[in-house]
Amino acid sequence: MLTIRRADARGHADHGWLDSHHSFSFADYYDPAHMGFRNLRVINEDRVKPKNGFGTHGHRDMEIISYVLEGALSHKDSMGTGSTIVPGDVQRMSAGTGVMHSEQNASDSEPVHFLQIWIMPDRKGHAPGYEQKRFDADQKRDKLRLVASPDGEDGSVSMNADARLYATVLDLGAKVTHAVAPGRHAWIQVARGNAKIGGEELHAGDGASTSDAGDIVIEGGESGTEVLVFDLS
Repeated sequence: MLTIRRADARGHADHGWLDSHHSFSFADYYDPAHMGFRNLRVINEDRVKPKNGFGTHGHRDMEIISYVLEGALSHKDSMGTGSTIVPGDVQRMSAGTGVMHSEQNASDSEPVHFLQIWIMPDRKGHAPGYEQKRFDADQKRDKLRLVASPDGEDGSVSMNADARLYATVLDLGAKVTHAVAPGRHAWIQVARGNAKIGGEELHAGDGASTSDAGDIVIEGGESGTEVLVFDLS
């Protein structure tokens, strides 16, 4: 059975420079019924205006993934990393024992639209780390592409968490299947477009969860539909 989390039921914060929707409790948005799902703690859909961004701030003991949908995101951190993340890139920052970083819109004229994802680590006290890899649309076209995993399997970015993140870009009517093993759990997030999942119509910003073992079939409702699938402990 799927539990649906509709886009319009999410928390919302409009800071002028930042428009953010929260699938789970975050900052000033608190909903005890939505504190995360398993070890998936945050999915924020963020839109940042040109010449703006998140100033330098700190995190610890969290695996943080940035998944850019449109525009470009500029990253700097206290580990000495500096990079720009664009659609197709997956960025993983392990906050570990503590890291300072900033994320800025890299454009002077275009907004950046991205998903900020936090996954709880398998333990506290990991060394901070950073990794960024590219998975272009062809690698995700009508298939589930592993983009993050505990061991860097299949060229994915590695993270200190018992979780696997898959991404797919679906043409109209194309289907992919994810098998949820006994004792595992899944969260499905529609990043753009719309899809049919387990007979339910989901649209951009919608999420769905299940703890039932078995196959989840995801069908593209329009060309270019983009979906993330989290396989969780």
